[in-house]
Amino acid sequence: MSLAEIRARLAATDNNQNTRNNRNFDNSVYPHWNMAEGKSATVRFLEDSNSSNPLFWVERAMIRLPFKGIKGQSDTNQVLVRVPCMEMWNDTCPILTEVRPWFKDPSLEQMGRDYWKKREYFFQGFVRENPVAEDDLPENPIRRFIIGPQIYAIIKASLLDPELEQLPTHHVQGLDFRINKTSKGGNADYTTSTWARRESALTEAEEAAIEKYGIPDLSSYLPKKPGREELNIIKEMFEASVDGKPYDSEKWGQYYRPAGMSAPSSSSDTSSKPSVAVSKPAIDDEDDTPWKTPVSYETKDNLIEKAAKEQDSGNKAEDILAMIRSRKTVN
Repeated sequence: MSLAEIRARLAATDNNQNTRNNRNFDNSVYPHWNMAEGKSATVRFLEDSNSSNPLFWVERAMIRLPFKGIKGQSDTNQVLVRVPCMEMWNDTCPILTEVRPWFKDPSLEQMGRDYWKKREYFFQGFVRENPVAEDDLPENPIRRFIIGPQIYAIIKASLLDPELEQLPTHHVQGLDFRINKTSKGGNADYTTSTWARRESALTEAEEAAIEKYGIPDLSSYLPKKPGREELNIIKEMFEASVDGKPYDSEKWGQYYRPAGMSAPSSSSDTSSKPSVAVSKPAIDDEDDTPWKTPVSYETKDNLIEKAAKEQDSGNKAEDILAMIRSRKTVN
């Protein structure tokens, strides 16, 4: 093979890869995680069009199932498949039911953390200052934001501040939010992010965009709630993952699959398929386990029992709900 042929083949491979990446990337998602360290992005959140949701975000809880490669392939590099956690719908999650007792045994605690749910929060709004070079900006400027626990904690704490008199999503008296990216311990850190000090109204262009495109229903960004069949598949995949087996695309591909993998060609029913992860958001991915810091073994039994009963109620938003209901005004 000549050098020219090698270069042509490599170029074709790159083009194919770019095509696959573009197909799986949803440019409505604003990739704030791609900011360089020391940079900031200014965004303006909008309300949820779903009147049954008084919050201006929705929570997505997913569990990562690692597999040793894909069945039938020689490559045994780890692949991850994300499945929805049933606690997202306030139902019992079969995986967390299995995993919770692992925290009683120090030798299983790390594995328990690996299989614990990861929370992300979906917001939407405008990007007012953008330090990220985006080659393919969406026509609709109302962007989706995938926010991790660090930034969410800042937003939640600010909303509970009694000095905040108006919701930051208000079209006239709202507040911008500044996402600041630094680093800590070699990882991205967003803990210096903050609200703007001054109120500002939406611009004419932003109001025109809302009039043209409408404000989406945030629940449309969440995965479909698994039914009995999907729950059986999730339990089967979990057991295979723990046992160190490879991912079986023939058995599970029509339900849940690694990001970027196409559905099996023989499958015609797509009603139960979750959407493939769009970009790979390197958001602040803190453990969302019941215990952020190590605790003594003697106290774990009590903590686990409490966690099982409360279902992580301390991380839920009932306190914010009451506050927002009391402050919510028509924009």
